Amino acid sequence: MKIKTCFQLALNILLHSKLRSWLTILGIVIGIAAVVSIVSISQGAQETLESQLGNLGADILTITAGSSSARGAGGGFAGGGPPGMSIDSSDSSNSKNLTQKDIIVIQNLENVNVVMGTVSGRAEMSYSSKSSSLSVTGVDPQVWKDITTEEIDSGRFLTTADTYSVVLGGNIITNTFKDGIPLNSKVTIEGKTFKVVGILESGSSVYMPIEIARDILDDVGEEEFDSILVKIDDVEISNETVSLITKKLMASRGILSETKKDFSISNPSEMQETMQDTMSSMTLFLTAIAAISLLVGAVGIANSMFTSVLEKTRDIGILKAIGAKNRDILFVFLINSGLIGLVGGFGGIIFGIFGSGLVSMLGSSGDGMTSRMFSSTSISISLLIFTLIFSVLVGMIAGAIPAYRASKLKPVDALRYQ
Repeated sequence: MKIKTCFQLALNILLHSKLRSWLTILGIVIGIAAVVSIVSISQGAQETLESQLGNLGADILTITAGSSSARGAGGGFAGGGPPGMSIDSSDSSNSKNLTQKDIIVIQNLENVNVVMGTVSGRAEMSYSSKSSSLSVTGVDPQVWKDITTEEIDSGRFLTTADTYSVVLGGNIITNTFKDGIPLNSKVTIEGKTFKVVGILESGSSVYMPIEIARDILDDVGEEEFDSILVKIDDVEISNETVSLITKKLMASRGILSETKKDFSISNPSEMQETMQDTMSSMTLFLTAIAAISLLVGAVGIANSMFTSVLEKTRDIGILKAIGAKNRDILFVFLINSGLIGLVGGFGGIIFGIFGSGLVSMLGSSGDGMTSRMFSSTSISISLLIFTLIFSVLVGMIAGAIPAYRASKLKPVDALRYQ
């Protein structure tokens, strides 16, 4: 029997058992839709996460005083490190201020590109008739633009020629001074006048030359730094670089034991790897749950195929009586189960794309980080092809035993079946 004839017979079986077939197909649709939705949403969330973490500066290490450091979302890392990143609570009783000596020790180490010390604090800024207490970060104008992860929206970064000049974080304009602060306008910070030379795309800190920041901020020494930012060349060996910096700083400070360490180094690259691993594990877990739906669908196909074999027993006997071979009967029922998987796969892909789009739409309407993560989906052609082939294979595997039993029926017994 030709394959074309087998296909026609299989399609005829599918079309003449509509209710049972469509109920079976529904199980495959649910399973495939769940897999497509979960995988596409997870891939989109992972890409969004990688983009957000990339903007935090995976190549920027942040050194702070204290055996461990707690910098919440704010200006503490505004000079270029990862804002919003939290690490352990600080033990300030054992801390020793970071100094220029520490910068000199770090500058000549392998894999270190740029080093910059920063100071930070809060100060009152006024413009027009409005004033607000804002985070102020003092940076080194000579290297700041080379180490920061911030992007200029308008104007420019600070230069070595700037003294009483500032660059404002974009969130200051959008959230605090909503009427806007034009470039080259004058603002007042702690009674001193500054010229606005640049506005960043985001951020909530005011950036100024570090020497000026030392002058206007309280509790900031003449030589100390609140943090030291280190830009490295190769992120792949960031952990080794952290170990090297730790070793050199401990030697420089005369620290013999890790338990006596009075500084902390945060490594965004390590955090990025951890979050990516977590996201991958979550995707695998959710996909496994979705696969249960496919398993249920496969059981439905097997049940449907057994029923079809019973219903078509006399027809099988007639086909064998007119010359059909065992493999012909096997092919007919395998193709029939494959068609169920194929139709279910197409339906599942359509509903999966719709479902992931709905989640993306709901995510884009939220303001939190979690909402932003799920505000985009990533549906690849390879994913759709894989799920379609997989659904066909699930159908054929589920129908293999019923198809085999049908092929082994003896013509005489099949014709006698009532």
